[in-house]
Amino acid sequence: MNSSEVEAYLKGLQDDICQGLQTEEASSGFTEDSWERPEGGGGRSRVLEGGETFEKAGVNFSHVRGASLPASATAARPELQGRSFQAMGVSLVIHPVNPYVPTSHANVRFFIAEKEGAPPVWWFGGGYDLTPYYGFEADCRHWHEVAERACSPFGDDWYAEYKAWCDRYFHLPHRNEPRGIGGLFFDDLNKPGFETSFAFMKAVGDSYLDAYLPIVSRRKLTHYGKREREWQLYRRGRYVEFNLVYDRGTLFGLQSGGRTESILMSLPPLVSWKYAYEPEPDSEERKLLTDFLCDRDWLGEDL
Repeated sequence: MNSSEVEAYLKGLQDDICQGLQTEEASSGFTEDSWERPEGGGGRSRVLEGGETFEKAGVNFSHVRGASLPASATAARPELQGRSFQAMGVSLVIHPVNPYVPTSHANVRFFIAEKEGAPPVWWFGGGYDLTPYYGFEADCRHWHEVAERACSPFGDDWYAEYKAWCDRYFHLPHRNEPRGIGGLFFDDLNKPGFETSFAFMKAVGDSYLDAYLPIVSRRKLTHYGKREREWQLYRRGRYVEFNLVYDRGTLFGLQSGGRTESILMSLPPLVSWKYAYEPEPDSEERKLLTDFLCDRDWLGEDL
């Protein structure tokens, strides 16, 4: 196990993703905020705001240490209670200007939990998911094709397993609806051994730009008006609800005394809620709910 190798990869991934996103954004750039955590570790947060393509894009690297894992990390693994920890990862959320460009999220991470007199427990996790405001089947298929290609070297069932896990995880129980059209989600990955688990995390991280940038390029100049913008802001409300109520990364960061600005950089700059709002029947907004925000086999269907 070589944690320094993981850290070097993650820092390079943050650089690569910021550079890739910058190719689609001509009017604004990333600002970097390096920070230290009193209990141990730190990170560097990079945020782009007010661009022509991206209203807000946050790409965060962190490597933090703590004396004990917070409740969000041990709820499913009580045997880890009381262990000190290291957690490192890259997490990003992209909120586009144009409502026809979907919001995207990605995260890859590595944990080590240690206790004197016992061997360390380590695992990898991460994934990415897509949250459109208007549905395009070609975009959804492309997103999942890239995800499947990233998984295929590791086994025939890896994509299916982690696609299904993503569908389960990014679900709002109080709304009884998915957050978006899914992608990949994995956690507690260590059974294949360190080298294979690390290689899979890298495959997921390295494939994110291939999955997202073609969609951004295809949709960012699509004409839109007030109606589309209002729908985008309304649907962003669902994103906020999930992040603040259910997201493990948000809960882990807040419970472990993390840096609030970095933890909440995933939130959009503008959002709206409307009481008991329902889109018009047969509208494109309604079609998003009925045809796209449902658990679909995007690669097995004849679209």
